[in-house]
Amino acid sequence: MTITITPAASERMRHFLSVTPTAAGVRFGVKRTGCSGFAYVVDLADAIGKGDQLVEIDGLPLIVNDKSLALVEGTVIDFQRQGLNASFVFHNPNATGECGCGESFTVG
Repeated sequence: MTITITPAASERMRHFLSVTPTAAGVRFGVKRTGCSGFAYVVDLADAIGKGDQLVEIDGLPLIVNDKSLALVEGTVIDFQRQGLNASFVFHNPNATGECGCGESFTVG
């Protein structure tokens, strides 16, 4: 599994993990939604479940379920602040299109 986490995203994820030390790691994946088909999910995981893959990136535990793996392979996860807004930003080589609002993506 090849997923890259920028220093800004890593710092943000590590902050979330420090606030919730019982978390097993950061869950990264996709869910079916939006006008284009898929949306990214970044959340804290309580446990590593059946069908989950655990990868440590610079000591950061990242958990990806098998169903999401092919859709997020090669993704670069960044964290950006723009004015009062802050969010994770995803650069996914598998995405062939995005909706106008940027909340969902499609694959070919």
